Amino acid sequence: MFYLALGLILWIGSHLFKRLAPAARAKMGNGGKGLVTALSLAGLALMIWGYRSAEVVNLWTPPSWTTHLNNLLMLLSVFLFALSHSKGRLRARVRHPMLGAVKVWAFAHLLVNGDLASVLLFGGMLVWAVVSVILINRAEPWVPKTPGEPKRDVMAVVITLVVYGVIVGIHSALGVSPFPG
Repeated sequence: MFYLALGLILWIGSHLFKRLAPAARAKMGNGGKGLVTALSLAGLALMIWGYRSAEVVNLWTPPSWTTHLNNLLMLLSVFLFALSHSKGRLRARVRHPMLGAVKVWAFAHLLVNGDLASVLLFGGMLVWAVVSVILINRAEPWVPKTPGEPKRDVMAVVITLVVYGVIVGIHSALGVSPFPG
């Protein structure tokens, strides 16, 4: 559990550094990007390693119906992530699609995982995403992007379905079936 917590601290700290200490980050110049990236990647690796190796401490048993809600929310999460890279009409209506994707992803996983490591990982990522949105909204006014072509939204939907299929395949290969049989 130590590595999971350390990974979360590195991830959250490296991502919030720019918002919480803008002067210190600005002094680092472009070289700071490499450091922030390295800390973020180290945090990600530690989170994965820590989560996979954490002792299972069950806090509650989620009801079986939450699996279906999780799957639906995951589709939304993947779509929001795709939207963050889209230039379609829908992208112009969403300010923080990537952070929104993280919030939906984390909440969906909290619904179906009742163990301590999951609460720490997904709860920590949910808190980070919420705090990030609040800090960004306070610091910068939102200027909506110019709406793009509708065909870009269709591409985002297609990409979402393909990526969702890949995620389901990876979970199945890891022995965690997203669809109960």
